[in-house]
This record gives sequence, structure tokens and C-alpha cells, in this order.
Amino acid sequence: MTKITIIGAGSAFTQEIAVDILNIEGVEGGTIALVDIDANRLDIARRLVLKIVEMTGKRWDVIASVDRREVLAGSQFVINQIEVGGLQTVRYEYEIPLKYGVNQCIGDTLGPGGLFKTLRTLPSWMDIVRDIEELCPDSIILNYTNPMSAVTLLTSRITDIPVVGLCHSIQNTSRQLAKYAGVPYEELKWRAGGINHMSWFVELTHQGKDLYPVLREKIQNPDLLRKDPVRFDAMKYLGAFVSESSGHFSEYIPYYRKRQELIDEHCSSGYNGATGYYADNWPIWRKENDENILRKLEGTLPLKLESSNEYAAIIIEAMLKNEPKVIYGNVPNEGLIPNLPQNGVVEVACMVDRNGVNPCRFGALPEHLAALCRSNMAFFELAVGAVLENDKEMARHALMIDPLSAAVCSLKEIGDMFEELYEAERDFIPVLR
Repeated sequence: MTKITIIGAGSAFTQEIAVDILNIEGVEGGTIALVDIDANRLDIARRLVLKIVEMTGKRWDVIASVDRREVLAGSQFVINQIEVGGLQTVRYEYEIPLKYGVNQCIGDTLGPGGLFKTLRTLPSWMDIVRDIEELCPDSIILNYTNPMSAVTLLTSRITDIPVVGLCHSIQNTSRQLAKYAGVPYEELKWRAGGINHMSWFVELTHQGKDLYPVLREKIQNPDLLRKDPVRFDAMKYLGAFVSESSGHFSEYIPYYRKRQELIDEHCSSGYNGATGYYADNWPIWRKENDENILRKLEGTLPLKLESSNEYAAIIIEAMLKNEPKVIYGNVPNEGLIPNLPQNGVVEVACMVDRNGVNPCRFGALPEHLAALCRSNMAFFELAVGAVLENDKEMARHALMIDPLSAAVCSLKEIGDMFEELYEAERDFIPVLR
């Protein structure tokens, strides 16, 4: 019997993932186990999943516990979507760096925000992985938690249990590109690879025609350029479109957020790069998500059963039914992209069947694009190493090579910023030597 455990079930992902699982044709029942350390949010998630089960008419059991060890045993699939101390720290991670001139939009992957999220998240995740090894060693881990590359990298270093990091940036961006180019999505052909939040669409065609000249012509229209300002500007100079939103991407490279006039020119509103967008909105989004679920449970807001474009249920279906599917996953490199570090994590197309997630070799990236990926991968290597080795100096060095911090600050300023953040978050991260 199929058993799926979702850790961090209070997350906004749970509704989509549960609907997707319940929509798998021919898989009529099993057990969905929900885990969250917040008993109230766990209860909301449990009631939501029970309602989805009822609406689909399938025969799934739903169990829930604040103690993961009570429900993990026998799981074939473990979905990770935890958040560790995010509400309490989001202002620190935005406001302290801003004093040093480091202007973040999201701050959950690289930069000061990404580093301290890594230091907060990975120790808790390591404990969870040890329980997975003990209680369901034959499972596969499907990771949604950011920083995606760091969480997946650490997991691959500490366990032989297979892990794949899942995002929605390739799915969403490919659809955006079809829309921007004015071609049917079903007829769009592309090749994309790199790292999470920085995969590159190195080929983009429609019926054999290269779409990059089309896009370069179209962005002469300022209205289109404003829809995705950082990514289109980067495409113009780097020759390829990147997988993550303008706002996220602006933080991973040194070009767009180091001076206010550049921010004003390229980083407009919302996910296109607004200053403090995540810090200002994350607590509101969390509250609104919980309120919307309660309204769906009360029947005052519709609960739709349309499948999403997330990959978790696609993997589950492919493995259970042995029907090969293609997803884009974050996996250990091991020769997939030869000009990126072989001990790092890359994002490539993967074929999934009963044997699990089978990554496909991508080949070398254009060297200038690989160099940008390598700068991020070095940051992840140091950040993960700092947790594994309990090494404060390694964590500080990670921030010193962060592309955005390095574009703005001196080494001394980065060191001072690190210490100020470390002191502010002492209650949320283990003491580093």
C-alpha cells in the first residue's frame, strides 16, 4: 500500500500536492501522513487533505502527528517542505544587510538571507534525515525547501537515500517564454540546465526556428521589457534566458542591486525585484494562506481539484505505475554538466520510472553561464560545509564570496555584517565554533 509523508504540512504547498496525488489515475488509495511542529497548522492541513479525499471519492487514509517518528515508518515517499524560524528572523535578514548596502528582494537562497536560512534549516533537516534512515530507509526524498541547492547538497552528503530537489521555475518559465514569444506552449522546444534558480534555456525553438532573435526584437517594446526586466536585460547580454524570476535572479549575480540607480532601472515591483518584498510580505502570505484554507473548509471559498504543474505527484505516479515521465530535478552532478563542480548539485532533465529519478546528461554549459553558476555553487559548498563541520569561519567565508555582498561591501564590512546577523539569530541557529 502506498504511503506518502509530508513534513512541514502547514506549508502552502500541501493543498496542491494533495490534489495532485489524489488526481493520479489508477491509484485509488493509500496513506498520507502529515507532520508539522505547529499543532494548529497541522490540524488545518489534516482537515484540508481529508476534504480533498472526500471530494475525490478515493480511499486514502490521512494521519497526522507533531512527532514525525510516529508516522514515518513504511513511507515510500517523504516530501520535505519545512520552514525553520522564518517568521521570527525575516526582518533581521533584510534590515541588517540593508544597513551595509546589501539590498535584497527575497533573500532565501543566496546572500545574507540565504546563508542564515541555510544555517537555521540544515541542522533540523539533518535530524529528520536520520529518522528517515531509521524508519523508512527504502524511501525517496522529494525536497521543496529552500535553499534548494543547499538542502539537496547536504542530503546527498549525509545519506544514501535518494533525494531530488523540486522547484517550479522550469515549468513556469517555459510557459512564460512561450507567451513572450507568441507561440503555442505545446510546440515550444527547449533545452535547459544549470542549478536551481539559475538554469539556462540554452536552446529555445519553435518548429526549428530560433526564438532568441524573436525575443530580442520583442523587448524593444518597453511594455514587454517591464514584465521581466532583469531576465530580459540579462538575456540581451548573456544570450540565454534564466529559469528564476527577475527578483530572485537579481540577487544571485553582482550586476543589478549594487547601486540604487540600477535597482530603480531594473528592479521594479513584486517578484520583479522590489526591495524587501519577501520580508514585507512573508508573514502576511502565511496568515492569508491559513485563512484561505479555513474558508475553503467552511465552504465560503471554492476548493478546486485541478492538478498543478508541481513535480511531486508526477514522480509518485511514474514510480508506482512504471510509466516513464520527464521532470526537471536537482540532483548530484556526477558528470551531468562537466564544467560545473562534480560534487555539487545541478538542475537537469530527469526520466522517472519504477527505478526512481534517473538524471539525463546535459553536457557543458556555455562557459560564461557556467561561471555564474559556479559562483553560486561555491557559496553553497561553504554554507553546507559550515553546518557539517560546525565551522563559523566557513560560514563567514560563504558570505564573503556571495556575489551580491561582494559587489557592495568590503571584506571587513561583510565580516561585520555576518557577526551582527549571527548575534541577532543566536536563538535560531546552533552555536558555530
